[in-house]
Amino acid sequence: MSDELTVEDAKLVTLAQGARGRIAAVQGAAVRDQMGRTYSAANVGAGEFRLSATQLVVAQALAAGASGLELAVVLGVEQVDLELLRAFAGTGVAVLRCSVTGEILERLST
Repeated sequence: MSDELTVEDAKLVTLAQGARGRIAAVQGAAVRDQMGRTYSAANVGAGEFRLSATQLVVAQALAAGASGLELAVVLGVEQVDLELLRAFAGTGVAVLRCSVTGEILERLST
């Protein structure tokens, strides 16, 4: 399996890195919906309240009216929340788990 990304897929890695870097977060995530729109987020917390980057990026896509995804990229996590992505986008969506530097660690599918 190739670790090469298309230009469009590499943009999602860059968006996830940017979201993470803006607030020095541990996690970053980015998705492309079925219309080609992109969303990115980082994990956040206040006191005991915590939201993962994946939860926030899915919430953004839902709030924008997206009904599915083409690709999801998640940085800085040991395990991707496939259940959440599957609940939103269905099965067969490509998911890349990457290091914070953008190296592909694992290719998954919902």
